[in-house]
Amino acid sequence: MSTAKEMFTQAEHNNARFQKACSVDYRELRRFMRDGFIALGVPGSDAEICADILIESDLRGIKSHGIGRFKMYVDRIRAGVLNPVTTITILKETENTLVIDGNHGMGHVVGFRAMEQAILKAKTKNIGIAAVRNSSHFGIAGYYPTMAVKHNMAGFAFSNARPSVAPTFGVRPVIGTNPISFGAPSDEDNPFLLDIATSTTQRGKLEVYAREGRETPRGLTIAEDGHELTDSRKLLSMLIGGSASLLPLGGAGEELGGHKGYGLGVMIEILCAAFSGGSFGSALSGFEQGKEVPHRLGHFFIAINIESFIPLNLFRSITGSIMREIRASTRAPGKERIYLAGEKEFEMMERNKNEGVAIPETLQKTMITLHRELGLGSYDIDFL
Repeated sequence: MSTAKEMFTQAEHNNARFQKACSVDYRELRRFMRDGFIALGVPGSDAEICADILIESDLRGIKSHGIGRFKMYVDRIRAGVLNPVTTITILKETENTLVIDGNHGMGHVVGFRAMEQAILKAKTKNIGIAAVRNSSHFGIAGYYPTMAVKHNMAGFAFSNARPSVAPTFGVRPVIGTNPISFGAPSDEDNPFLLDIATSTTQRGKLEVYAREGRETPRGLTIAEDGHELTDSRKLLSMLIGGSASLLPLGGAGEELGGHKGYGLGVMIEILCAAFSGGSFGSALSGFEQGKEVPHRLGHFFIAINIESFIPLNLFRSITGSIMREIRASTRAPGKERIYLAGEKEFEMMERNKNEGVAIPETLQKTMITLHRELGLGSYDIDFL
């Protein structure tokens, strides 16, 4: 009979083997998602866009918005609240602007096409702005400014979201996590890329905690009775029921600046709903009279032609100099490095391209089920 120590050592060994086995080549993971979308009726070119945006999240180490969210899109298409075939309607257009109706199609495709149009306008008219209504979850906001950066432009992306955040001095969810993203080219290897929620955390992070069996850290949420919550699974259920909320960036109250995150969240609600003539607040919940309905999300994209202001090389040099001056400033005790927005993600991207994307056990099980249900082919993925 094995001793307790021997059993523990064997368990550690098995776990190490398992962790190594669930590292998946990003190209195979992307192909899995692309094929899955196609099996659900998403046209091939649109499925490529969706898979590109999702795998970008996994490569950057943002576990909440890649393969971990794939099943959400599957479920919504099956429920009939997300159209696999995206039909985009241009409602109004000027030299610099356009208003788009996404007709409840794939948010990734709607967002990609909207930013694409904003970039085209900026090339000839200095700036391009696209307001979107009746869209759906579009993945990581940071993907869209990088589209502008690739064209030597600066870019912004905003989106509203289903209510999950309480206002300052409130306890009920009334606005979404409402992300803001900004990207600008630099003379370094990577651009400056900010991609943040205007809440302390996002719902997807709680889903990761729940999937991994971890508690939610204190200071991120509030229950209807004013208490903090840490049980991730219970918290997700309470968020859906509206009896718990995420807190705005800065936390509860005004002492640590929670009112600033709250104000930013409302600003994005205005950009994404008022400019597009779209929905906001409770109308984005995905439910009406207890029935699932489209989420009706709004987005707002801006592309800025840098050459309209100063020469591109000068802009890149100044941006890079700002980054280097900050990085070279005095570090806090025990800290080895000061990071700029996007740096950790770009470094993680290179690592994940070489080493593969880690897939936890619970997510492996989900992928196995979807592989069978969608009738997908063979992949160089150990557990499929």
